Amino acid sequence: MTAVNQQERSFITEPLKYFLAGFIEGEGSCCVSVKKLPTARFGYVIDPEFFIYQHEKGRDILEMARTVFGTGRIYPKPGNERVLVFAIDNRRGIKERVIPFLDKYLIATSKKEEYGVFKQVIAALENKEHTTREGFAKLVELVYRLKGKGKPRKRTLNEVMDEILRDCTPDAPAGE
Repeated sequence: MTAVNQQERSFITEPLKYFLAGFIEGEGSCCVSVKKLPTARFGYVIDPEFFIYQHEKGRDILEMARTVFGTGRIYPKPGNERVLVFAIDNRRGIKERVIPFLDKYLIATSKKEEYGVFKQVIAALENKEHTTREGFAKLVELVYRLKGKGKPRKRTLNEVMDEILRDCTPDAPAGE
């Protein structure tokens, strides 16, 4: 770790970490997208992401988050350039940085169920459960339990499941 990184991290006290966790409670989001991708094994990919939103005047809070997590990027929100987004969109960063932080510092949350589902999705992806059609379908069903406050999903669960399971017939007994 460089001296600059050590100095940046030294101002991050335990109370500031609890503050950041509370801030995430109100302005953060753990979400999982199911994106159509024709080249993907089952026609879709499961894409977990962690975000914190803040007006451009509060950029210092997002910078603090980037310092705490040691990863992520800050960019203007598409469609509303005055709002900034801090995002971690790689699974490793989420698994190694976000989840341990939230497990330790997010002591009270109204998003408990959503966060629990998010953690289950990350664990299932890490365990490669998405590599079989049945595992992928179960994971999509789990993802669709995440409600959130954002925009509605483009496709219904039934639409996605029909495409994933198309041309998939259960094993029939021999001779049928």
